[in-house]
Amino acid sequence: MQTEIIIAGFGGQGVLFAGQVLAYAAMDQGMHVTWIPSYGPEMRGGTANCTVVISDEEIGSPIVSRPTVVVAMNKPSLDKYENMVKTGGVFIVNQSMVDREVERKDIHSVMVPANEIAEEIGDKRMTNMVMLGALLANLNILPVDAVEKALKDHLPVKHHKLLPANRQALEKGSSFIAAPVS
Repeated sequence: MQTEIIIAGFGGQGVLFAGQVLAYAAMDQGMHVTWIPSYGPEMRGGTANCTVVISDEEIGSPIVSRPTVVVAMNKPSLDKYENMVKTGGVFIVNQSMVDREVERKDIHSVMVPANEIAEEIGDKRMTNMVMLGALLANLNILPVDAVEKALKDHLPVKHHKLLPANRQALEKGSSFIAAPVS
């Protein structure tokens, strides 16, 4: 089975890092993976997104036009990607950065107050891990433990002091689960 994921937001929100950690976790679990980052010339504050494709078979193309899952870290990403998610797919939105609900009724949508949760943890940089935790809870592809292990195995040792906060952010984010589409 193949799952296509787009994570999108502003540069500086950890969009690319979240996708990279997800890709490492899947790769470490023996899955086939592609990860393609994309960002505007502005970098921090500009647009950024990444595409992660995870499969138990070889991946024919890393290009995704109708993702199974989108994680929107801000309103421009909500506006841009809402109509792209496959019917029955999952759309996870950082409620802290938007002023409207998801309008589509044929997808699972999850509104996560990710900025507030990260601030409760004590580090606003953990917003991306809160959102990644919500993605994992709503998509039966990888356990949270696999992402925690990928962080430990692939994060430079100088950043290992952030592992407890990352773990807490993943766990808090995973408590947001979509209601079934009716």
